[in-house]
Amino acid sequence: MEKIRLGVSACLLGQKVRYDGGHKWDRYLTGTLGRYLQLVPVCPEIELGLGVPREATRLEGDPACPRLVTLKTGADRTEAMRGWAEKGVMKLERQGLGGFIFKSRSPSCALGGLPVYGSQGSKRGMGLFARAFVEHFPGLPVLDEIGLHDPDLRENFIQCLFVCARWREFLKKPSLERLTAFHTRHQLLLMAHSPRHLRLLGNLTAPGKDLPLKELCWQYQELLFAALKLPATPRKHAKVLSHLLGSFKKHLSADEKLEVVETIEKYRQGVLPLLVPVTLINHYARKYGQIYLKEQFYLHPHPLELKLRHHA
Repeated sequence: MEKIRLGVSACLLGQKVRYDGGHKWDRYLTGTLGRYLQLVPVCPEIELGLGVPREATRLEGDPACPRLVTLKTGADRTEAMRGWAEKGVMKLERQGLGGFIFKSRSPSCALGGLPVYGSQGSKRGMGLFARAFVEHFPGLPVLDEIGLHDPDLRENFIQCLFVCARWREFLKKPSLERLTAFHTRHQLLLMAHSPRHLRLLGNLTAPGKDLPLKELCWQYQELLFAALKLPATPRKHAKVLSHLLGSFKKHLSADEKLEVVETIEKYRQGVLPLLVPVTLINHYARKYGQIYLKEQFYLHPHPLELKLRHHA
């Protein structure tokens, strides 16, 4: 699989594109993620043709449909930004982006929580480009740099990046057989996000369905993306890990089973990182030749070097 192309607000990559000529370089992005993903810088203001430095802007009016206005002169740049955003998302679609990391608190890029000023005080809203992006790409994983430094949000985000990338690879050559294989290898991962969606997806891919392949893939994609939007929590992970333990009931001694149970519980309580019980399960899957488990993306959803399951 080719490197995933990840859109990133250009200032987070160290580019001096902010209104004051500065940047907001995020070293985790360039130093860690940049080794495994292809980072695609995007700055709406620069691509709109605004210079550096430039007059700062803010959002005003209705949070559902705000205006982008400069602070000092009151120049309204709303229509220009919306026009660029319409074309910009089409350009990014042609580039095959797998997701986006936005700059928080930016009138163009904020995913949420941005003050929108009005006569009754300020409310909260989204940046104009961020809104256009998520509306155009409703299934793609998105995050801002604040969420990127929350271990749970980061792990969920990057896991979803890789799932969506594998789905795009499937869509290059779809078939019922390949869809069944995709679903089989993602079952446990989906269980960690949403058991309900896993059941729905299982029913959809069950043998004997008479849907045309294109419609089947479309419905599967809708459910897949909906499942991934539900976070995989320690409680859900613990249930998946306990389910996995059942695969070794004929192999493990009583002491070995107790060790796995205790490790899972310590993870659920926040004492141990997820990596510990997953490593233990991986060990037994290899030792006892559990082919189904060894092929599950749940046990290796992304490069181990990203160290995403190391936090407790």
